[in-house]
Formats: sequence, structure tokens, C-alpha cells
Amino acid sequence: MIIILKRGAEEARVQALCAELVGRGLKIHESTGSEARILGLVGDTKSINESWLLANPVVEVVRRVTEPYKKANRKFHPDDTVVEVNGVKIGGGQFAVIAGPCSVESEEQIEEVAAAVKASGAALLRGGAFKPRTSPYSFQGLRADGLELLRHARRATGLPIVTEIMNTEHLPLFEDVDMIQVGARNMQNFELLRRLGQTGKPILLKRGLSATLEELVMSAEYIMAEGNEQVILCERGIRTFETSMRNTLDISAVPMLKKMTHLPVVIDPSHAAGISWMVEPLAAAAVAAGADGLMIEVHNNPACALCDGAQSLTCEQFDALMQKIRPEAEFFGRRLSAG
Repeated sequence: MIIILKRGAEEARVQALCAELVGRGLKIHESTGSEARILGLVGDTKSINESWLLANPVVEVVRRVTEPYKKANRKFHPDDTVVEVNGVKIGGGQFAVIAGPCSVESEEQIEEVAAAVKASGAALLRGGAFKPRTSPYSFQGLRADGLELLRHARRATGLPIVTEIMNTEHLPLFEDVDMIQVGARNMQNFELLRRLGQTGKPILLKRGLSATLEELVMSAEYIMAEGNEQVILCERGIRTFETSMRNTLDISAVPMLKKMTHLPVVIDPSHAAGISWMVEPLAAAAVAAGADGLMIEVHNNPACALCDGAQSLTCEQFDALMQKIRPEAEFFGRRLSAG
């Protein structure tokens, strides 16, 4: 249920109403947007009579929210949320490009790529330290050593770092990570989501291979219900019957998620297609569809990459991509955030 307050509502009366609602066992999510001030009620609202609320002199409109997600719901928060990652803004007209290798492989590799993507205009550095792989025999990442190499690259370039967490046991290692990524396989690891909600850190939440958009938003709700509203949704391709590419990019997810939720939406065209030459057109489509950012895999030598070389751009290809993306983003009214 949401309560839209009247303009100029007397603050003392508003606080008295809030106190009474809290006394009835409800939690209140308050949002002050450009058009209205809204009280979002979270909890069992069946016993709350709409006519009782409308009789209050500070109440303009009362609406019941039927969707199971509340805090992530745009009805609760009409204006776009802007997530700030160590000074880099994403959402609300701020467009950010996250770039870097699938896996951190060596100090030389990550620092070379970091310097190159920063020079091309990337705002954040991505790199996998812990890698979930289908085969137990594939490269699993450098783990804690990989995190340390990411920190070295951050010191060298100033780029905030984004990297994936696998389970709650690793949380102490991620205290110095700027934005924590939840991979597709962990999208419904609800215990992990709850713990991440208690960190207060920005979270990049990737859509599961076969997850509906509502399931993705409900996973975001798990994080937000714990008090952390710094969540970015990431569409990275879903599993369909098509076999000519790794996954199928659901570009329609961008406008639909924008209608459903106020959270920023980022597109990962690298994982979506799994083919490097497809990254540029998919990235351009994402910008046109209204995405708030891109997540691009870049490697200094894709042919020798230990993970996902086929979908990685070279540093030169990434620079060419940025030259095309920048004017397109500006054409659609978004400003590129800088690292």
C-alpha cells in the first residue's frame, strides 16, 4: 500500500500518522520525489482501511500495491534511483561503463587492461577473482590473490572495482570491494542476498539464466529488505532454444524493468552473446533501449585468456566501441560517468 501525501502537509501530522502505522506493525518506506511525497507501507496491510487513511487531512491518495515486491517497486519510488559507487553515479541520467577481463590472471594483465579501459572512458573496473565455472577442471580464479591484484589496479588508475562473490564465507575478503557482483547462478541464493543487504555496499545483481523479470526484482527485494537499497540490476542474456550464440539478450527487459522498478539497469552484452563481434551492436541496442550502463569484457590478449576469451574485446576494440557509445548515450540524454 502507498500513501501519497498532500503538498505542504503539516509535518507534525505526518509524523503522527507514521507513528500510528508503525504501531500497527507496519514498516514505512518514505520517498520524496519530484512530484510527490510517498509513504510506502510494507507488511500486512489487510487490516488498514483506505477510507480511514483518506480521512486524514495530510493524505491525498491511497493505493494498494498488488506486486509482491515493494521496496523495489516504482510505485513506492517514482523517481529513478541513482547508485553511487565510490564517486561514480549510475542511473537517473548517469550512464556508466564497467569494463575489464573476465578473470584476473596476473598483475601485468589487470594493470594493463585497467589503464587501457580508463583511457577509453570506462568508469569502473571489473575482474573475476572467484570464478564459478561449469566444469570443476576449468580455471577457478586467483581468489584472494586476485582481489589483491584488483586493489593494486584501483590504486594505479583510481577506478572503483567490481567483482563477483560466491558465498557468504567470502564476505570478509570483500570489505574493500567497491561494488559486489552477484552472478547469474547465485541470483536466488537468498541467504547470500540477505547478508549482502546488511553490508550497505552497492550490489550488481545479474539475472539468472532462466529467471523471469519478477524473480529478478524479487531477488533485489531480498537485498533491499535488509536495508541496502544500493542495487543495480543486470540483464546478461537468458537461455532459450537458440544455439547460434551463448545466450539470448533480452533487450525488452530494459524498458520493462524501468516500468517495474526504480533501480538502475545495466546490460552485459559480452555474456549475452559470448561472441566478441556481437558486443558492439548489442551495446548500441542497450543504450537505445534506455539502459543505465554497460558491462564489457576486455582482455589485452583474448586468444590467450584463461576464461571467456571468445567474448572479450581487445583494448583497441573497446576504445572503438566507446567512441560510438559516447555520442549515442548523449543523444538519448544520458551523461557518461567518469572513473
